[in-house]
Amino acid sequence: MVPSAPVFNAFFVTIFTWLMTLAGAGMVFLPFRADRKLLDASLGFAAGIMLAASFWSLLAPAIELSVSGGFAGWLPPAAGFLTGGLFLSVLDRLIPHLHPGCPPEYAEGFRTTWHRNRLLLLAVTIHNIPEGLAIGVAFAAASVEGVIAAPLALALGIGIQNLPEGAAVSLPLRGEGVSRERSFFYGQLSGAVEIVAAVLGALILSGSSFFMPAALGFAAGAMVFVVIEDIIPECQRGGNTDLATVSALLGFTLMMVLDVALG
Repeated sequence: MVPSAPVFNAFFVTIFTWLMTLAGAGMVFLPFRADRKLLDASLGFAAGIMLAASFWSLLAPAIELSVSGGFAGWLPPAAGFLTGGLFLSVLDRLIPHLHPGCPPEYAEGFRTTWHRNRLLLLAVTIHNIPEGLAIGVAFAAASVEGVIAAPLALALGIGIQNLPEGAAVSLPLRGEGVSRERSFFYGQLSGAVEIVAAVLGALILSGSSFFMPAALGFAAGAMVFVVIEDIIPECQRGGNTDLATVSALLGFTLMMVLDVALG
């Protein structure tokens, strides 16, 4: 890892997060079918990791950079956070998409006659842009500070939560009758999208210390929007409320420990 090469670092690290997604999506080829409890626990765990990463890996460094840059510690991160959430909200309302496990009439965004598979593909894309963006922005911030431990912890946490997340996409699709190969393709695609988003985030913000606090806040806001809008409702829908909640607490704790210990 090279502190002065955020684009290379972001690309290299998100290959790892994609491979973790690939492994999770590959569960669709196993001879048994995961039950709803496992999926809900996995989604809750992923939600906890993303929430913890939003603060420990993104907002906390944003506040520090804001203060060191002579701004009010809260202003750029808060503005970026709200803008990131609003940006994802606009995408969610504009782009036609359908979340895995939902019937066609639950498609969101503009009404369209697109095939179900294309709508599922767009849902996966919207969902995973914030995670890749967070990694890219974190590495760009590390190039300013000269320390890459924090973005590495972030990437490790996202990689860990990508394992159940890949399964949470591919297994429900298989349960709906989609072929194993196509279910696997859509499951792993969520990790591939992160590579593109991470490289773009690092490329745009490399060496730009002025906008860094707001950019970190933007990535955090986008991630929190996805967690509240998509992941938490989905993991609660199956009735395994306590299991999903405890899993979220465990995920949050793991990400907090990783970030404090490594960052």
